[in-house]
Amino acid sequence: MDTPPLIRLTAVTKVYGSGATALQALKGVDLSIAAGDFVAIMGPSGSGKSTAMNVLGCLDSPTSGAYLFSGVHVEQLGRDQRALLRRQYLGFVFQGFNLLARTSAQENVELPLLYRGEPAKQRHAAARQALASVGLADWAHHTPAELSGGQQQRVAIARAIVTQPAVLLADEPTGNLDTQRSHEIMDLLWQLNQDHGITVLMVTHESDMALYARRIVRFVDGLVSSDSRNAHPTALTTPIAGAI
Repeated sequence: MDTPPLIRLTAVTKVYGSGATALQALKGVDLSIAAGDFVAIMGPSGSGKSTAMNVLGCLDSPTSGAYLFSGVHVEQLGRDQRALLRRQYLGFVFQGFNLLARTSAQENVELPLLYRGEPAKQRHAAARQALASVGLADWAHHTPAELSGGQQQRVAIARAIVTQPAVLLADEPTGNLDTQRSHEIMDLLWQLNQDHGITVLMVTHESDMALYARRIVRFVDGLVSSDSRNAHPTALTTPIAGAI
């Protein structure tokens, strides 16, 4: 028997506004994602890729259609239930890092656990482990201003994985980085997917970054226009220093 997908969108639409000014951002999207996959989501501006990511991340609800996560109908959940699903199963990485400026790397990484009400001792240990896994064990007490852009994005990734999520959603994770730092971040995402089994969903406009994914899904005009496997994903090229 085939294993059901971790994520399934069926005929998902998303409409903003109403009447003559209504904007249909998604027009009936069908998409299935298996646990442990690494999917790059691409498409021009206005194609619906960011809206789809917001729906997948439980940051927005579909207007119609079904969204199943591990067999649960997410579109039927209330706001509090969607928030609980986000906290328990999803991690987020954004283009702009979104770190607290006057807070150390370790304290930034601890934030999701603080919101969960985890005891301080467990928070500290989990944050140290997450920072070590992204090669920043020795930078735990530095503030974002004392870190490079690549290091800041690694802190953001550590914060996203400290809760041990099933899915990591990355929205243009290399958009603010130079080429070398971009490849370092993509190597890290590949390693988290390959070695830790985290399902990675990444929105990107950079074709060379998409080549790290096992699968490339392209959106056009609110629909999936193509969905192809990448036979030769870009492999890890440089070991992550201090990674576990």
